[in-house]
Amino acid sequence: MARRVAVLVVLGFALVAAPAFGNGGNLGQQKATLDAQLAAVQAKIATTRAHASALNTQIGALDAQIGRLETRVGDVSTHLSALEADMALRERRLQALDHLFRVQTTRVHDLRHEYSLALIRLDNRLVSIYKQPDPGTIDLVLQAKSFQDVLDEINYLGIVASADKSIAFQVAQAKRAVVSARARTAAVRRSVEYEANKIHARVIQAAILRGQLLSSQGRLSSAKAGKAHALVLTKAQEEGEIKESQAIAAASAAIEAKIRASEAGTPADAGPPATPSAAGFIWPVSGPITSPFGPRWGGFHPGIDIGVPEGTPIHAAAAGTVIYCGWETGYGNLVVIDHHNGLATAYAHQSRIAVSCNEDVSQGQVIGYSGCTGYCTGPHVHFEVRVNGTPVDPLGYLP
Repeated sequence: MARRVAVLVVLGFALVAAPAFGNGGNLGQQKATLDAQLAAVQAKIATTRAHASALNTQIGALDAQIGRLETRVGDVSTHLSALEADMALRERRLQALDHLFRVQTTRVHDLRHEYSLALIRLDNRLVSIYKQPDPGTIDLVLQAKSFQDVLDEINYLGIVASADKSIAFQVAQAKRAVVSARARTAAVRRSVEYEANKIHARVIQAAILRGQLLSSQGRLSSAKAGKAHALVLTKAQEEGEIKESQAIAAASAAIEAKIRASEAGTPADAGPPATPSAAGFIWPVSGPITSPFGPRWGGFHPGIDIGVPEGTPIHAAAAGTVIYCGWETGYGNLVVIDHHNGLATAYAHQSRIAVSCNEDVSQGQVIGYSGCTGYCTGPHVHFEVRVNGTPVDPLGYLP
């Protein structure tokens, strides 16, 4: 974009310096060309503004989608937090039930051992009673000191046997109660574990959903950033096209003024431009053409790029007068030579200029050194040939 604006500046210099523009017909043709270019640029501005409007609409739609996703992410995050809290509560309850089950299992083992011991004692008691002969009533009476001693002895034997049976019964009953309680604990534990597993599954589902929503939100945010960047570039392009339009309009106005001056009787200073075969140009530098003349990158390349190392001497293609020497946006360090026959040449991107403005130069004279100033991607010489200010293919004028 800046290159096209710079070309217009070069065109303006050529208009001032080339006497051939004294011809009203040529000026009228140039005026018509510039007016057509102005209309084209204005159409491009309208297209660019429509593109910027579309980008704004797309960014608004992405903002709405991102807002909805943020709401869903918030809802899912709240639900996930509640599920995680419920899961933590059930895990603590499971830990308590595990502890209770272990305590009850230990108690069952202890009661089983006590019951076994009670049965052993009872068996031993019964065997002992069986092996000992039953004392007869006469023996008890003869051995006792009193009748009360006889009653006490009989009562004692009955109490011992009854106590052994009672202990065994109580232990067995306690064992059954603990076994039943442990079974209930196991059932509750299985129920809590089942619910915990279901909650865990829902936690995983909610976490996956939240991750997917965050991923979608990230993609939309990236898309929005891309659209915003494209919008910035489009705005910059629009600004450049507006500047180009203004430059074309100014050049058109200058030509119109010259047409009016010509119609008022301003004399022409020179004849028609030299033909390509009679131009007698030489190559400014020796190197490969890295970019030809013509359409490029959706625009127009008004010259050729010749690839050479930085610092290569640049030679004047023909004798003439330097009408411009200095910095020009896009071109960098630029030299324009008017060859006084309707032809002008331009040499851009110089690292250093070796001539002065209004200086007469001879063919082959060093006018500067190659570089990469202005808009460029590497050291080269941008070379243009202009006929009455209009760029033409330099290859038609070079040997």
